[in-house]
This record gives sequence, structure tokens and C-alpha cells, in this order.
Amino acid sequence: MSLRNRSVLVTGGAGFIGSHLVDRLISEGPKKIVVVDNYFLGNDANLDHARSAYPDLTVLRLDASNLAAMQDVVAEHEIETVFDLAVVPLPTSLAYPHWTMMTNIGITATFCEIARRGLVERLVHMSSSEAYGSGHYVPMDEDHPDDAITPYAAAKAAEDHIIRSYVKTFGIDATVVRPFNNYGPRQNPGSYAGIIPIVVQRVAKGLPIEIHGDGEQTRDFTFVRDTADLTIAIHETPEARGLEINVATGVGTSVNVLVERIFEIMGVPNHPVVHTPERPGDVRRHQADASRLVSLVGRQPAVLSSDALAETVEWYQKSFA
Repeated sequence: MSLRNRSVLVTGGAGFIGSHLVDRLISEGPKKIVVVDNYFLGNDANLDHARSAYPDLTVLRLDASNLAAMQDVVAEHEIETVFDLAVVPLPTSLAYPHWTMMTNIGITATFCEIARRGLVERLVHMSSSEAYGSGHYVPMDEDHPDDAITPYAAAKAAEDHIIRSYVKTFGIDATVVRPFNNYGPRQNPGSYAGIIPIVVQRVAKGLPIEIHGDGEQTRDFTFVRDTADLTIAIHETPEARGLEINVATGVGTSVNVLVERIFEIMGVPNHPVVHTPERPGDVRRHQADASRLVSLVGRQPAVLSSDALAETVEWYQKSFA
């Protein structure tokens, strides 16, 4: 299903992955791109490139869990495809679990219902590898048990089940994209920052790096532009309909190794590191089996590369300057 000349809605489009997806969508030649974001984490500056390349971009500051509001947006803009990336992040669920869960589940239920009512043709929902919990086995395929540890992860697992139920019961055209640990420019550097911006900022301030636990917990680090590109490829693949698909490199990297590589790029190989108690809800092993993705679209993201990591570090260095 080509995106050329289609009207597309991206929820969470001013966020980290969402804004990169918007950038990638532009090259597909859609008729219309609409972004919905409540700016809890989104940043208007993330859309600067998109606005320059696509002056007709429509950006709406709305709550994506509001069914009535989203139905109005879909109807007014004649939306055909929805990429659903709006989310309240994992760290928020540790402080505000009820609100995080209700909001995230509400967003997914809203667009499942809109699809059931026949108001959009295709729904691509962005899940999270956190739904799996810590790996019972690695690599983790799509049949891995949902063993969520945090309220955020439990909500993401519930969202996937909701989509599955709407596909089976009502026959909606929906696909669940399950990305593993994304990195790259534009990841939120503030209160809910990921590990790379945290490390860059602390090095810039001359502060020691704090690693939760022993640092041997692994993540399947995936470059955000690869995730955006493959999300579009999944949309365009008929065989992907109704499926859940891991988007990941298939290689696990420990937090210790990642920090060492950042130090190398920044030229501070001996920067101090302290180990603090394990973070509540921290998964131990994450390494994906991406064979379903490869069988469907013929490729998968590149393994954590020095060039992509250096680009990411440089972006944060400029941000914190």
C-alpha cells in the first residue's frame, strides 16, 4: 500500500521517533501529513526540517486518547493511514502509573475504534520491546511471552492485545511495529532522557556517569532513522497486515560497552563511572529476533555503528553547548 497521494496522520509526530518518521514520510509523496501531539515530550523544533521540506504540514496540539477529537481530525483531513506513535514514556509510569497506563491504552483503543468504524483504512501502531519484559530466551521473537515489568510495559502489552482483538473480531487493517531500543538525534534530553543524552550531558558538565546495577544489562540499540524507514516498508507490505513485527538489529549491547563507546567518541576514555542500585523495572536482557521483519521486507536495521553513534553524540553536544 503506497503512501503516495495518501492522507496520513502521525500521532506523537513531534516526538523522537515520530519526527523522524514524519521526515521519512515526506519523501513518499503523500497528499497530506497531519501531526497530532500534546507536547508532553514532543518538541516543536523536532519538526523544523519537516516544515521546511513540506510547508503544508499540519500540526495539531491535541490529546490522541480523545476519541471524539481524533474522529474529528480523521474526518476533517480525510485520513487514510494512521501511524500511532503517541505515548507517555516508561519513566513517567514509575511516578504516575495510573495516568500513564490509562493514557497509553486510551490512545490505542481510540484508533482501533476509529478503524472499526471504517474511518481510516490502515493503522500502524508503534509498540515497544518493553512489553516482553526481560528475555526468557534470546534472541526474542514475536512469540516471546509478554512478561511486563513496569506499568508502562504492561500498558504496551495490553495495547498490543487490544489491536489483536480488533483485527480478529472486526477485521481492521492494523500492524504492530515493535521497535527495540532506539537511539539518535532528538531523543528527549530532559527529565525522561535516554542513556546517550544523559551520558553526553554529564561528561560535558564534568560529572561521573551513573550506571544502574552492574551495567551488564543488554539492549538491542537501533538507529531511529532505520526504524522510521522500516516502519514505512512495513506499511507498504500487504503480508504485514495483522502481524506484530520486531524492528531491531538482532545484536545485544551491554550498557557498559555503550558507555565506553560514547567515551571513545568524546575523547574521554577515563571519565569516571559509578554504579548505583538497580533501577526499578529495569530489564536484564533485550536482544531481538528480527527474522520476521527480514522475511517480509528483506532487510533489518544496521547494528550499532560508530558513524550513527557519533552523529548522535555530536547532536547532543551541540544541544548542550
